[in-house]
Amino acid sequence: MPLQSSEYTIRRQVFKLFGAAFHVYDGSGKLVGYSKQKAFKLKEDIRIYTDESMSSEVLTIQARSIIDFSAAYDIVDARSGESVGAARRKGWSSIVRDSWELLDTTDTPVAKVEEDSMMMAMMRRMLSNLIPQNFSVKSDSGMEHATFSQQFNPFIYKLNVSIQPASQLDPRLILGSAILLAAIEGRQE
Repeated sequence: MPLQSSEYTIRRQVFKLFGAAFHVYDGSGKLVGYSKQKAFKLKEDIRIYTDESMSSEVLTIQARSIIDFSAAYDIVDARSGESVGAARRKGWSSIVRDSWELLDTTDTPVAKVEEDSMMMAMMRRMLSNLIPQNFSVKSDSGMEHATFSQQFNPFIYKLNVSIQPASQLDPRLILGSAILLAAIEGRQE
């Protein structure tokens, strides 16, 4: 997956009976990733390909365990087999306000992905997600690495990903976590 863009859009059809399909577009609108998830899987296994032919796998996102409230998901470059890091859901704190940790290849936390505000998160839960979600990706020092912004559309889930030019995080880790977030959080609609 050529990650030369700092802007991406992840699209998922909302009303799909079984499984889910994601399209990832770069800032110019070119398709750079595609994933078709199978329905009713016990363990999350997301595979991202360069296009809909699914002939060239570029990124793999796999849950470490079957059922875990604070599950960790490994993000791997499928071409090299190299781990680029992991995303771990912050269990109890995600009940009220969605929160994830991004981990490096040694499972050391390097950034947090958090929903924009506690008040907006509560309003979303009470109004059944009529208010789009927004997330920031920040390190403990407060440096913002990226933002994820959901666009409201009742038929297509869209998540815009904007990576800051000064970010030191692997762009595959940022994009992989955004795809994971779209898959996991998108089911809660």
